[in-house]
Amino acid sequence: MTAALEGLRVLVVEDEFLVATLIEDMLTFAGCVVSGPVPRLAEALDAVHRGTFDAAVLDVNLAGDRIDPVADVLSRRNVPFVFVTGHGWPAGRVRRAPTPFQAVQDGGSARYAVERRRPS
Repeated sequence: MTAALEGLRVLVVEDEFLVATLIEDMLTFAGCVVSGPVPRLAEALDAVHRGTFDAAVLDVNLAGDRIDPVADVLSRRNVPFVFVTGHGWPAGRVRRAPTPFQAVQDGGSARYAVERRRPS
């Protein structure tokens, strides 16, 4: 369990079942309350409009659909998120996205994203 992540509500958006399960397990082990995994863009948009989250882990490509609309909603709500991808990163939003393993291993990018938002 990671104290920095304890009790955080984290949305996981990932369409690869095994990767999604791994991310969910790692975040749960770190003390997070995981919502998802959500495998499709329409479902992810519905989730961010209906739910309240402290952070999100977003796969860049969901069955051929870019995750940008979900990231835009989260950005407007000041919800920190990390992109993950097992594919090359196209030009655009950020220079480099971590693999799912880098995003959640030992808290990784997920911990960094939420620690920036938490009051000291």
